Amino acid sequence: MLGRSVPQSKSWRAAWLLPIAAAPIRGGWVTTGGGRVIAVGTAGEPRPRETTEIDLGDVAILPGLVNAHTHLELSYLRGTIPPQPSFVPWVRQVIAAQRARTDPAAPAILAAMRTAIGDARRSGTAALGDISNTLVSIEALAGSPMRAVIFHELLGFRPDDARGLVAAAVDAEPRPDGARVQISLAAHAPYSVAPALFEAIRDAMRNRPELPISVHLAESPDEVEFLRDGTGAWRRLLDDVGAWNPEWRAPGVSPVAYLASLGFLDRRTLVVHGVQATRADLLELARIGATVVACPRSNVYTGVGRPPVEAFYASGVRVALGTDSLASAPDLNLFAELAALHQVAPSVPAARLLESATRHGAEALGLGDELGSIGPGRAADLLAVRIPPGTVDVEEYLVSGVEPEDVSWVHESIQR
Repeated sequence: MLGRSVPQSKSWRAAWLLPIAAAPIRGGWVTTGGGRVIAVGTAGEPRPRETTEIDLGDVAILPGLVNAHTHLELSYLRGTIPPQPSFVPWVRQVIAAQRARTDPAAPAILAAMRTAIGDARRSGTAALGDISNTLVSIEALAGSPMRAVIFHELLGFRPDDARGLVAAAVDAEPRPDGARVQISLAAHAPYSVAPALFEAIRDAMRNRPELPISVHLAESPDEVEFLRDGTGAWRRLLDDVGAWNPEWRAPGVSPVAYLASLGFLDRRTLVVHGVQATRADLLELARIGATVVACPRSNVYTGVGRPPVEAFYASGVRVALGTDSLASAPDLNLFAELAALHQVAPSVPAARLLESATRHGAEALGLGDELGSIGPGRAADLLAVRIPPGTVDVEEYLVSGVEPEDVSWVHESIQR
C-alpha cells in the first residue's frame, strides 16, 4: 500500500478496483480526500487512519473515461443526418446544415451542447477532446465538471495568407478561467487544408509544446484517392464549394506519408480515425509516437468502413477512443464505443481496450498526470460501475456494453 493519513478522507471498497496501470484488484479499495487519491490497496491491506470506510458492494471502481474526439458544436444535429454508404455524401449534408445555421451561438445550439456534456458525464466521461470551428463550447465546458482540450480547428485549401490566418485564429482565442479547459489548434484534414496551412499550424504549435494537436486522417477511401491522384469525390466537392486550388498537386502517397513529409506529425498528434491506414502507416505513427483515435461507430455511420483495430494494436501505436459527434453517433456514451471496439476486434484483450478509453486518452490530451489511472496524487475522478454479483472477468464485462444508469461517480455514491 502507498499513501498517507489524511483527516476526513474516505476509503471506498468495491467488488473490483481497476487501477488501469496495474491488474484489477478483487475486493480492492481506494482512499480519497480533497479531490485526490490518497492510497490504493487490496482487501487484506490496512487503510489510512482517520478515514470513513464505505463499502460500495457489487461495483467496479475505475478511472473516469476519456473521450479523445468529439464535436460538441454539432450536437444540435443529433438524429438529423442519416447514415450514408460513403463519406462525402454525409459531409455534403453536414455542410448544408451548417450553412443553414445563422448563429453558431443560437440558444438551441448551446442547449444541445450542454445536454450532450451532461449525458457524457452521466455515462462516465471525465474529459473530452472537443473539435470546434466556432469555440462556442468553451463556456459550456467551463461551467461543467468536465476537463477538456478544445481544438480550434482551421480549414483552408487555398488560403491567401496561411500564417496570417493562424495568427488571427490564435489572437481571437479567449482564455478560459482555471485549468480544466485548455485551447489548442487542429488542422481539419488533408483534403481541406493546404500544405502552407499545415506548416503554419505546425509552427504555431511550437510555441505551445504542452498541448496536443489533432487532425482527421486516413478516414475514407475518397481521401486516399484524392491524395494519390487528385481525383474523386473530394475533388468534386472542392469544385462545388469553390475551394479547389488549381496550384495544388496530388502528392501520390498515403495520407500518413503526406503529413509526415510536411513535418506535421509528432508525439503530440492525435490522428483521428485512421481507417485507411496501412501497416506501414501505423508503424510510422508508432515510431513517431503519435496517437490513433478510433471512433468505430461513427466510421460505420459515415460509410468509411470499420477501423482496422487489431492492426492498430499490433503495430504498437498508442490507441485512444472517441465517439465523434452526435451527427454521426447515437450518443456520447464511451462505454458503448468500447463495446463497438470490442466487437470489431474481439482478439484484443479487454484490458488494452480499457486502457485506450482511460490512460491512453488522458495521455494523448496531455492529462496523463491527472486522469486515466488510479494512484496516489491523481485526481479522484473515479467511476463506480454496477456489475453482476460474482463477476469474475470484470474487464470483459466492462467492454461488453455498460448503460448510463449503471454508472455513478464515486464521490456521489452512497453505501449500498
